[in-house]
Amino acid sequence: MQRITREQARKYAFDWRDEPLLHVTPGESFEIETDDAGTGYFRSAEDKAIPALRPGFDRYPPTANPIGGPVYLEGAQRGDVVVITIEDILVDDYSWCAAGPRRGPLGDSAKWSQLSGEYTTKIFPHTPGPSGTTRDGTLQFNDRISWPITPFVGTIGVAPDREVTTSIDGQGLWGGNLDIRDVAPGNRIFLPVFHPGALFYLGDVHASQGDTEFVGTAAETKATVRVRLELLPQKRLPWMRIEKPDAIISIYAERPLEAAVETATVNLMDWLVTEYGFSQVDAYCLVSTCPDFRIHVYQMCKIGKLSYVAGAELPKKYLGM
Repeated sequence: MQRITREQARKYAFDWRDEPLLHVTPGESFEIETDDAGTGYFRSAEDKAIPALRPGFDRYPPTANPIGGPVYLEGAQRGDVVVITIEDILVDDYSWCAAGPRRGPLGDSAKWSQLSGEYTTKIFPHTPGPSGTTRDGTLQFNDRISWPITPFVGTIGVAPDREVTTSIDGQGLWGGNLDIRDVAPGNRIFLPVFHPGALFYLGDVHASQGDTEFVGTAAETKATVRVRLELLPQKRLPWMRIEKPDAIISIYAERPLEAAVETATVNLMDWLVTEYGFSQVDAYCLVSTCPDFRIHVYQMCKIGKLSYVAGAELPKKYLGM
């Protein structure tokens, strides 16, 4: 199986000028060994998020949040849609989260002086599960609290059409740093293609995360991700879509948050009308009345140019499938 190693997976931009590291055919599985968002800097509680000590923080935006790629998908052309299946994520033996001055919404707060007055790094050990691996393992938050590891890919996308955007604050209909918990094993992600070969990138795996990623970092970790890419030729797509085994999700990123929520919902309605035969009236009323319709706020971080990321989800049982 073809693989991008961790040493190779240290790009810091989605750049259509990059030379592909792999060439794959549709349906071919490959692996990317990802580094964590701090490029290996955080190894113990003594490694503080002090910008002057962190590699890459002498630049703006910082060279942080590394990604692996690009991967060239044979046959992909502008106007196609690439379908990304996350087949497997095997995370490292620990993850980390960092707080401190000017980090997150409370990094300048006088009331929350432990957050704004000093830097703190939390290291979370990962305990293997019955399989002997972290695939079914446990994250140990502290002596009293633990939960199952629920990994996902935080930064994923293809090369944008005309611009070059950083992996730390780049976002768009092509993907980017979106931190969507549903970019997870077993799910399929749909993205539009802008360049021959699609030029696919991936990185920034999280061992777990709650809604919003409030601090600005979640349980950041290294991982090995197995992926498969396929093609839908010449298909219109307004923004990223996700298909779970039992649900569909429309994604959008924007500020303010209500704009992201509204557009994600309207794009979901469009999906219902164009692909599942709903009338406009039925699609409109369904998202207001269905008790299982859900809005997810995946990422709401005050970092650089990041917009807020929302998802509108509907179970497949309502699609007449």
